[in-house]
Amino acid sequence: SRHKCGNQKSCPQNHFAFKIISGAANVVGPSICFNDVVLMSSVKNNIGRGLNIALVNGSNGQLLKTGIFDMYSG
Repeated sequence: SRHKCGNQKSCPQNHFAFKIISGAANVVGPSICFNDVVLMSSVKNNIGRGLNIALVNGSNGQLLKTGIFDMYSG
């Protein structure tokens, strides 16, 4: 059976599922999936070099904000 965000196991009740993939150089971009919704990915064109961060409300799972911090260029 399929689990949220493609995880191998389902999450306990009253918990959110998430999966973060860091990417590999310029070949595979990073992605963030939360509760079976892709928040950031190369397909959504909202990722970049450095730290990709998604701020999510911990009570209801609503996406509040995404951001990119380019640690290379300063």
